[in-house]
Amino acid sequence: MTVKVITVGEDILGANEEKARNNKSKLDKYGILTINIMSSPGAGKTSLILSTIKKLRKKVRIAVIEGDVASSVDAEKVNALGIPVIQINTAGGCHLDANMVEKALNDLPLKDIDLLFIENVGNLICPNAFVLGEDQRVMIASLPEGDDKPYKYPAMFADTDVILLNKIDLQPYLDFNADNFKKAVTGLNPDVTIFPISCKTGAGLTAWFGWLEAVVRDKKKK
Repeated sequence: MTVKVITVGEDILGANEEKARNNKSKLDKYGILTINIMSSPGAGKTSLILSTIKKLRKKVRIAVIEGDVASSVDAEKVNALGIPVIQINTAGGCHLDANMVEKALNDLPLKDIDLLFIENVGNLICPNAFVLGEDQRVMIASLPEGDDKPYKYPAMFADTDVILLNKIDLQPYLDFNADNFKKAVTGLNPDVTIFPISCKTGAGLTAWFGWLEAVVRDKKKK
């Protein structure tokens, strides 16, 4: 009997990419800069989003899509700041996909948004394989994770526009070699922008805010 081989991944990703293109067209129509934020659990995605909202909310109209396996803990923190937010619970899924994002977009006031953060599920394997309709991919790494993560999870670091190296305030207490980390990252992704930051102390965030304001302005010009 001949073994029949069914290729599933290609079909799934193809359908997702088509949906992502539709999402991007809708977001482009309203001039919304959309950022897909990825990281491992606990690296600081929500902390970064909250810090950014507090700094830029008077200049930029921000909304958030929160992706989690379960709960609405992070979405409630965003909502407490008066920011439009939609929670997506994947019920065990390890990443967001374009179909999930499409449904969330239907419940957001798109005409009143300049900047949309999509906080992906905390995971260093799956999220980068699924485009969502974003303009930029931002990866958050943190010092406690170790400087070897680019070697262990190369796809995540290779396919991103900006890397935020968070929790630099912990450097005195950790055996983290920043030079080795940068060498590994740029070896995979020579064009990536790296911002060393601390969401706790605020160190380095000014550079991140400046970059973000610039790309929001550029998006509005298109």
